[in-house]
Amino acid sequence: MDHAEVLLIGGRAGVGKTTVGWEVSALLRSAAVAHAVIDGDFMGMVHPAPEGDPNRTEITESNLTAVWANYAELGYRRLIYTNTMSVLPETTGMFERAMGAEVGLVRVLLTASDATARERLVGREIGSELEHELEGSARKARILDRRAPAGTVRVVTDGRPVVDIAREVTAATGWAGPCFTGSS
Repeated sequence: MDHAEVLLIGGRAGVGKTTVGWEVSALLRSAAVAHAVIDGDFMGMVHPAPEGDPNRTEITESNLTAVWANYAELGYRRLIYTNTMSVLPETTGMFERAMGAEVGLVRVLLTASDATARERLVGREIGSELEHELEGSARKARILDRRAPAGTVRVVTDGRPVVDIAREVTAATGWAGPCFTGSS
């Protein structure tokens, strides 16, 4: 493989992006498929935002470029990248600049109902951010639903075991062959 490939796992807060990303990684490990994993939320987590970069997009891209360079130097060509808005068209340029112009993108949008997202966030957010997360989750779900480009694989997570969701996501990549096309 002479170019990089990235699986972009996006979706509202509480949809299960990080959990699914780790389960996809476990499936790929079991199939001996070399890959790296990056939780995109951590690539721009600084406060205050850098001057001139209020949305932290420049620092995120700079960090992604540096981390990917280390992985690429070691021979990795596949990346699982989780981040809420990562599936939107405007992220394409960031991945092309960070990983090479020929990078292959597989976009997967995880979806969940308001009730499911709320239940998950209530269980996860034990600090002062619950209301903020709930509001942002609903708003971003609407944006993602409207703006995810054609070809984005949409995967419903409500009431499903994470391993089944991860199998569906892994199948969308084609990285592990036909053994991941169905559920157990």
